Amino acid sequence: MARELSYNQTVERSIIKTYRKSIWNPFVEACKNYQLVNNGDKIAVCISGGKDSVLLAKCMQQLKRVSDTEFELVFICMDPGYNKKNRNKIAENCSILEIPVQFFESDIFSVTEIAGGSPCYLCARMRRGYLYAKAKELGCNKIALGHHLSDVIETTVMGMFYGAQLQAMLPKLHSANFEGMELIRPLYCVHESSIINWREYNNLEFIQCACRFVDEYSHSEDGIGESKRQEIKQMILSLKKINPDIEKNIFNSIHNVKLDTFVSYKQNGTEYSFLDNY
Repeated sequence: MARELSYNQTVERSIIKTYRKSIWNPFVEACKNYQLVNNGDKIAVCISGGKDSVLLAKCMQQLKRVSDTEFELVFICMDPGYNKKNRNKIAENCSILEIPVQFFESDIFSVTEIAGGSPCYLCARMRRGYLYAKAKELGCNKIALGHHLSDVIETTVMGMFYGAQLQAMLPKLHSANFEGMELIRPLYCVHESSIINWREYNNLEFIQCACRFVDEYSHSEDGIGESKRQEIKQMILSLKKINPDIEKNIFNSIHNVKLDTFVSYKQNGTEYSFLDNY
């Protein structure tokens, strides 16, 4: 008689069985192809409380069980000013899914609310700094974030449409302010729709972004509001009806850049022109 699986074991099993092709294999592919996890690493998996970061935590736990690579994991969650309900929901999910998360505090929400300008940019910068600092304090050399393939695509298109630049999101990068620290994105090849399907399949409930600015966007009449990322997300969905390969093509394009066809480009802060070698 087969033993009955716990809820957490059922969730873990779904990653490597039901969603093997759409989640587990792309996750392993990213870790391998971009050399994200190496022997001797101590990685701080950063949990925000949303679906992406929690899935990342479960994938990293599974990778540690089956990988020949020797590495350590810690799980951290920065509380930027969550209300009690959201904080409790994150703790509850981590307990049910057996993720030994460590909480630490910051005042990011209160700072961004009074700072003006671009609150999302400021929040992201401050979050990154707090996470690096906490990870370094814990003896880690890497932090892992839950950015996925859809984030990569949307960032690329946003940069072109609203930043007048071709700029992608790297699967890993060195910290500019914390020596010896790296940021990795193991869900880099996993599509958001697969993460949503995994969440629904397991009847999981996560907090949405607890920021009041995003809350305003999500309750706008058109479902887009002033969020450019949401606008781009909707546009890509529309284009997908015309060309089902649109997302794959955008993603592949940042791996297949024909630099000699560009009028100018920047590298390490220096601008180059095609005229330099014409």
